[in-house]
Amino acid sequence: MARTRVAEVACPGCAVMSKRVHSTYGRCLADTPVGDRPVLIELTVRRLYCENVRCSRRTFAEQVEGLTVPYGRRTPAARRVLEAVAVALAGRAGSRLAAVLHARVSRTTLLRTVMALPDPAWSVPKVLGVDDFATRRGQHYGTVFIDCETGQPLDLLPGRDAATLADWLREHPGSEIICRDRAGSYAEGARTGAPNAIQVADRFHLWQNLGTAVERSVRRHNNCLKSAAVSDEGLTNDAVADHADAEKEMSPIETRIRERHATVHALLAQGHGIREIARELHMGGNTVRRTARAETPEQLLTGRRQTSAASEARSRPGGWRPAWRARSARESGCVRRSG
Repeated sequence: MARTRVAEVACPGCAVMSKRVHSTYGRCLADTPVGDRPVLIELTVRRLYCENVRCSRRTFAEQVEGLTVPYGRRTPAARRVLEAVAVALAGRAGSRLAAVLHARVSRTTLLRTVMALPDPAWSVPKVLGVDDFATRRGQHYGTVFIDCETGQPLDLLPGRDAATLADWLREHPGSEIICRDRAGSYAEGARTGAPNAIQVADRFHLWQNLGTAVERSVRRHNNCLKSAAVSDEGLTNDAVADHADAEKEMSPIETRIRERHATVHALLAQGHGIREIARELHMGGNTVRRTARAETPEQLLTGRRQTSAASEARSRPGGWRPAWRARSARESGCVRRSG
């Protein structure tokens, strides 16, 4: 328990000293634990009149420097501990750790603590990393900037077009190397905003593009591989079983693409047109046209396999979004995977 003993206090509005007491009231401040025991400071403070008649404040509450802030219920030391916990864990995990530290707070309090922290200061890095991120996959995307030398995130932008990147680079000049993916919009934005910077492709997207190209090539010649394996006289029983299991192991999206390919080509063989097939199957014209150009279903299976429960739910009729539409958007280049 404590109380203030300063005779005169400066008004926070006009800085005029005052010692006329209006009233007193008590404040409870949570402090850091001592000897594994929680500490609570019961502080009695005063409310004083402002002596300046021109000041907009009639009364004000005194604050103890280094101990209290307006409307604060924790000391600066206790607040710094919670800030460290919130930045490291946040949410429910941070709330559980704070309880061990004798500072019982809710997860929403920790989230508000993180949101109240100021953004860390940063300077324009020598090697700037640029990539996109999805706030809602397939619909809303943004751009994230990373210091490639330290790994520190620098800024977030609400779009991923060339103009957005170019404007940011003009406002923050100084980057010598821009590390990006192979998107054409980022390439154009980097050339416009920082023409003297060297553009390089990062390792993740190089491996991703290589893996996609290999997967597309293997799927395109899948029938040739299977026929060669079956016709091989030296093929063991284990290898035959492995091939049979591979044929049975098929994701719902892959099954749907194969069925759609067979249906479209069957209707084309009967003499139906692209628009007529699109109306009958309730599909987009571009999707039907792309399916018609593909000689085999393997040419359409260029994405990664999805076997999770979420992909199965999306592929079922009545799901929030047909899985083949999301796959078609990625195949057409409208949606790119973010790193």
